[in-house]
Amino acid sequence: MSFDEGDVLDGIGNIIFQEPSDYYPPPKPATFESKTLQTGEVLQLRLVGHNPLWGHHLWNGAQVVTDYLYDHAANVVHGRTVLELGAGAGLPSIATAIWGAKQVVVTDYPDEDLVENMQMNIEAAKDVLPQSANIVAKGHVWGASTDSLLSCLRPGYCGFDTLILADLLFNHSQHAALVSTIQSTLVHLPHARALVFFTPYTPWKFHKDMAFFDLARKGGFRVEKVVEKVMDKLMFKDDRGDELLRRTVFGYELSYENLGIEQLKYQP
Repeated sequence: MSFDEGDVLDGIGNIIFQEPSDYYPPPKPATFESKTLQTGEVLQLRLVGHNPLWGHHLWNGAQVVTDYLYDHAANVVHGRTVLELGAGAGLPSIATAIWGAKQVVVTDYPDEDLVENMQMNIEAAKDVLPQSANIVAKGHVWGASTDSLLSCLRPGYCGFDTLILADLLFNHSQHAALVSTIQSTLVHLPHARALVFFTPYTPWKFHKDMAFFDLARKGGFRVEKVVEKVMDKLMFKDDRGDELLRRTVFGYELSYENLGIEQLKYQP
């Protein structure tokens, strides 16, 4: 027999008080959002009902970086290997697989519900994914070993061409771990890019969001601002702080600052 933390036991291990089955509120059901891509495909994206890691939202950063990926597909999608961190529903990753990425690995924290949800969204997109699409869902903790991610690549590949980080910078304590993961997975070649898109949902901490890019520069990356888009609506209308900032998505590209001959890694 098993018991929960809320059960009270007597001296010999018998349950003398057990919370009724309806004591805790039922888990929130999954929700769905429809997204029409620029090329006409309609994705029905499943979002987990609730998750402390915020995987139950389709974030503005994910939607704007998807637009950016389409507009710059020749450089960051077509024939590229793609890795997304903290993906949630996985919108940008699924879009790149549709638009001709060679290989896509979509990741989030190794929570069973989050990883299963990403896989469900991949399965739901089968009708619009090309037969040649190569996309898998994986769990990954930022800053941990990236061997399991790199093992998804074909032989001879030493890293991913394009990384996607959408609305992750509010995790200020995880900035160093994110930079470490980028360093471990972004291939050391001139074309490689990490796309970092975010909204300052807590505007009074905007400077802490931006501190990520200071760490990235110290980690050997060139930082270039490529997007500033004001959304029509607020994601969280009841939050406090500057409304314009809370509606604005900022996008940056990271690339390697210096690549000596000895640093270049072979990529077929």
